[in-house]
Amino acid sequence: MYATCMFCNRSLGQNEVVEHFPIGRRLAFDASRGRLWVVCRKCERWNLSPIEERWEAIETCERLFRATRVRVSTDHVGLARHPEGLELVRIGEPMRPEFAAWRYGDQFGRRRKRAIMYGVGGAAFVGAVAAAGIAGGVGMSFLMQIPSLFESRTLVKVATEDGRVLKLNDMDLKGTRLRPTGPSGDGGFELWLRRRRKQHHFDGEEARKLAGVVLPKINRKGGRRGTVQDAVAEIEHFGHPEAFLADVVTGTRYQDRKGVPGYVNKMPAQTKLALEMALHEEQERRALEGELWRLERAWEEAEEIAAISDDLLLPEGTQEFLEENRGAGGADDA
Repeated sequence: MYATCMFCNRSLGQNEVVEHFPIGRRLAFDASRGRLWVVCRKCERWNLSPIEERWEAIETCERLFRATRVRVSTDHVGLARHPEGLELVRIGEPMRPEFAAWRYGDQFGRRRKRAIMYGVGGAAFVGAVAAAGIAGGVGMSFLMQIPSLFESRTLVKVATEDGRVLKLNDMDLKGTRLRPTGPSGDGGFELWLRRRRKQHHFDGEEARKLAGVVLPKINRKGGRRGTVQDAVAEIEHFGHPEAFLADVVTGTRYQDRKGVPGYVNKMPAQTKLALEMALHEEQERRALEGELWRLERAWEEAEEIAAISDDLLLPEGTQEFLEENRGAGGADDA
């Protein structure tokens, strides 16, 4: 297999994931027919690999695809992006859709460890300053203001589509609200951010984008392993991140003292973590879905060429063997 595209002569790139086939940054495979292509990222044409180099690589691609939890599919083509950057295009019946947020566990765990470390360090700092202040005769009124200084520091900067930059501190983040837009259950929501008691309203894709920026700061203290597992269970209860989002923003839950609903700060810890997971997952899914329709059309053309090419090279009886063993890759189990 050449490392350059047979159509445009550009480099096909390399990957460090498929040991037996380290060529290409986007691999397309059909386990039932025994096809493996390298999709050129420049001209987007499908380069069929030599038969002798396919089998172990196809098995690896199938295994990697199943292990990659951010994936989307039509009736014939699935697309997944491996954490290393390799994109996998799977031809065949779609796999059972699922949400598995195990990859968030380490992230939330690291946040929790940092929060504990900073909390201990901050307490020691305040104690040292207080001791020095008392020894130096500094007034207690100043010492009592030290915690509020930490609360007033900027935690996140939010850039809006109209060119504004909102600098939000801890108190501002506590005013974050989510409310539904459109018919109940469609997953759409509007975002309310508070900056120095002034309300800022966003909707549509901007609301999703900004919520994805704000939620990690709201969840900056992370969570215990059990809390993360509870968060995953909340999303899996609804079967899909979008269904979870639709539920969490509806109704009159999470009220403030005045009975105003939708405050993220009033949600249970696991729900706040689940909200961040679902938003991140949906952003990745939407990015992948934009590629699917083009891939399906490109596959139809590439499969016609591959069928002719393989029939010319295969020994007599091979096609019958493949037909008898089709489905060995398994399309139902994830």
